[in-house]
Amino acid sequence: MIERFSTLWVGQVQHEDMGFDATPVNERWYDDAYLATPLLTTEKLATLMDSLGFDTLWLAEHHFQPEGYECIPNTLLMATHLAGRTERLRFGTGFNIIPMWHPLRLAEDFAMADILTRGRVRLGVGRGYHGRELESFGAPFRDAEASRDLFEDQVELLMKALKQKTFSHHSENYDVPPAVPYRGYELEELVLVPKPQHPMECWQPVVSASDRGLDFMIRHDIKGFVGGGTASGGASEAVIRRWQEKLAETGRETELGTDLTVGLSFILADSVEEAKRIGLPVLEEYQKMFGPLGFAGDLTDHQLALLGHRETASTAGLGSIDDAIEAGSWVCGPPELLIEKITELQERFPGLQEIMVAQPVGAQPTMVLEQMERFGKEVLPAFG
Repeated sequence: MIERFSTLWVGQVQHEDMGFDATPVNERWYDDAYLATPLLTTEKLATLMDSLGFDTLWLAEHHFQPEGYECIPNTLLMATHLAGRTERLRFGTGFNIIPMWHPLRLAEDFAMADILTRGRVRLGVGRGYHGRELESFGAPFRDAEASRDLFEDQVELLMKALKQKTFSHHSENYDVPPAVPYRGYELEELVLVPKPQHPMECWQPVVSASDRGLDFMIRHDIKGFVGGGTASGGASEAVIRRWQEKLAETGRETELGTDLTVGLSFILADSVEEAKRIGLPVLEEYQKMFGPLGFAGDLTDHQLALLGHRETASTAGLGSIDDAIEAGSWVCGPPELLIEKITELQERFPGLQEIMVAQPVGAQPTMVLEQMERFGKEVLPAFG
């Protein structure tokens, strides 16, 4: 049964124009002061959600984006700050991109955030999808196998540091600790100082849902996000059933949706048509930004070339807002429709305890604040 509602905020500036006939992504370039404004928007969103009874504000880690779409480079620092501005709201790192961290620094920073916020920070890990970010930090992106290998090695080290009393880790990437003399003895084990002091959980997006990926998550007791954010297709029942089967292989018989969070993008309005009208430029902006990154279907080079120019973007043949609604990744309409759709999710997946309801990535900050306030007042009460 759904008990918690959260949202994802990636940290976008307020664009002057939106949609296919607006400024192309690669021509957006904002000054330093304007690129800092999403941090202040995050404060407004956190205090709003705290007052309305939401459970978690998930924050996305991204880097080097003068285009202004994703402007929060350190989610743990942001979460620790926001905890001092709110009373009950929790904050999730959705997600710390592990290949851009040293796992031991991430373990230390998370432990500090856990202690200083009295356990109000939730850990999330991911591999990342921006080549500009990953390769600039020296992590592989174009070699998918190398990227997966590094990520899994890093998570192994991260979990050892967070969970074990003492730990060591020796692999192709890390020699922790190195065998060096230290104050009269040879170093063999390390101790993370400080360690998290509150119950800890870890979350990861389920993207390919490969056996390797799901087995790795379950082995490390990592829970999964399905849909939401930049993922397409909504809550895939096939993925959720596969997750249940994988848990059963380890001896855990569970209800559908156990240890998962389902993401749902929504636009509230007094009618479906009005919601679609509001959502169209958001969808188009999303497709402009994320189409070249592989999150708007399999696009040809010709489609991508068309998408990069305002004169031709609308002719690229991308999916419509009706396609997004039919796929289940978007819900557009009045509050009662959203209540109906969430109730359906609750009935289909009885093990589901949390749902992440968010504005489609690319939505203007003013829209995010308005929509989350309406959801909190007109939808949230229906679920206690």
